[in-house]
Amino acid sequence: MVVYLVGAGPGDADLITLKAIKALNKADVVLYDYLANDEILEHAPKDAKKIYVGKKAGEHYKTQDQINKLIVEQAKENDTVVRLKGGDPFVFGRGGEEILALMENDIKFEVIPGVTSAIGAPTSLGLPVTHRAIATSVTLVTGHEDPTKKESQVKWDYTADTLVILMGIGNIKENTSEIMKYRSGDTPVCVIESGTLPDENVIFGTLENIADKEINTPAILIIGDVVSLYKDIYNY
Repeated sequence: MVVYLVGAGPGDADLITLKAIKALNKADVVLYDYLANDEILEHAPKDAKKIYVGKKAGEHYKTQDQINKLIVEQAKENDTVVRLKGGDPFVFGRGGEEILALMENDIKFEVIPGVTSAIGAPTSLGLPVTHRAIATSVTLVTGHEDPTKKESQVKWDYTADTLVILMGIGNIKENTSEIMKYRSGDTPVCVIESGTLPDENVIFGTLENIADKEINTPAILIIGDVVSLYKDIYNY
């Protein structure tokens, strides 16, 4: 028995890797997330069992502990299990937690990387999160930490030229207010809704006013001068 932790990519079904498709081709069971494009499931055999274990803001179909237990149970009952996760399994994807559960049960696993939306969504638009003239560093940040933590690890005083925030729409007002303690309210910001998908939408603003915009999830925030550069490209 083996479990493949597979990154499904940023949204567009064509952006999954060839190695991920090969794993899906031989799957007996696929446990898939909310952010994993349903079209990707077509790469699994027709008789493969497909189990939805998605989580989205304010709507958890299963807890992480339940998902861990389910992966272990399916691995013990089947030869090949694919755990299909949106983006990359290790970029705010809880893949590390799932691997620990597999290790505790002596279950063989392999991780297949995926393109994280933090990079894939802006890149697909022509927005460079780094640029040698204006942005030589980028930091990826979660906008929604584990609520059971006694103290936040996110301090918002990051010195990277570009900040990319995932899962931050629900707390956008609080997060941007904290960031403005360290950066000007005029700092350019853009939000990419449903990155790489047909209903993709880009919203421009600043740290001071982006929280007042109407924003739909899933979405990521990009903060920094690269946004101004992209606006020039966007209007070219």
